[in-house]
Amino acid sequence: MPAAASLSHSSFLLLPRPSLQLQLQFQSQLRSKRSTALLSVRAEQASLPVLSFEGERVGSASLNLRSAPPSTARAVVHRAIITDQQNSRRGTASTLTRGEVRGGGKKPYRQKKTGRARRGSQRTPLRPGGGVIFGPKPRDWSIKINRKEKRLAISTALSSAASAADAFVIEDFEQQFEDGPKTRDFVTALKRWGLDPSEKALLLATELPRNVWLSGRNIGTLKMLTPRTLNLFDILDSRKLVFTRSAVDYLNERYGQDDLSDDEDVEDPDGPLPEEGEEAAPGVAEGSSDGTS
Repeated sequence: MPAAASLSHSSFLLLPRPSLQLQLQFQSQLRSKRSTALLSVRAEQASLPVLSFEGERVGSASLNLRSAPPSTARAVVHRAIITDQQNSRRGTASTLTRGEVRGGGKKPYRQKKTGRARRGSQRTPLRPGGGVIFGPKPRDWSIKINRKEKRLAISTALSSAASAADAFVIEDFEQQFEDGPKTRDFVTALKRWGLDPSEKALLLATELPRNVWLSGRNIGTLKMLTPRTLNLFDILDSRKLVFTRSAVDYLNERYGQDDLSDDEDVEDPDGPLPEEGEEAAPGVAEGSSDGTS
């Protein structure tokens, strides 16, 4: 029998306790192991069908992205989406305490002989118009996340959609809308591609021509994004993902190379998610990123 197995529970009480320095060293090693396991990556390659504007399959494209292991993928994506949603909070809610409510300097009525409860001020939280007990005050809700962790969450979500056959590639169709924006033609094209206009979909292109953007902006279930506005919430919120060929090349270059260890382990300076705006989508310059670099 080993010596350690012969020790009883009472004998452990006689062992010397580790010093504080050893405890802190053990905790730091444990945290580093957890972070390493959380951010471990693997390469996951998927073959996506390429469709023409008429809906015919004309080839296939390879999407090779970094992905978190199945044991930690859910935690990585969850942390990133919670960070994005919490950073979008403005934190401007504010209420007045009884010391900030105007008025109430005079005692409303005499202390005794009224048959009513004693009252010293009209600003008491027990009366309408008085102060608020433990009400919200302006605060900063933002939390931080490592750059490489956020980037890994986006690539994990994209690779998961690609492996589940929820993504495909469409050839450039800018020439189809050279005459002008046509929302009806855009909806018809979505149906030819196998998309249900009543279900949420995401179209990722490196650059959105103005006529294409104007044609699809009135479709409430369609999100048209560029690398600058790519975010995790819209990826998870969409039923189908549609990429252009240039977008696939961008994703392979941005999220496909296993250069996660080369990034600095700094906190993400991004604030809330980019707001939707009419002048924000078209005309995205080359070299723009999704805010994670």
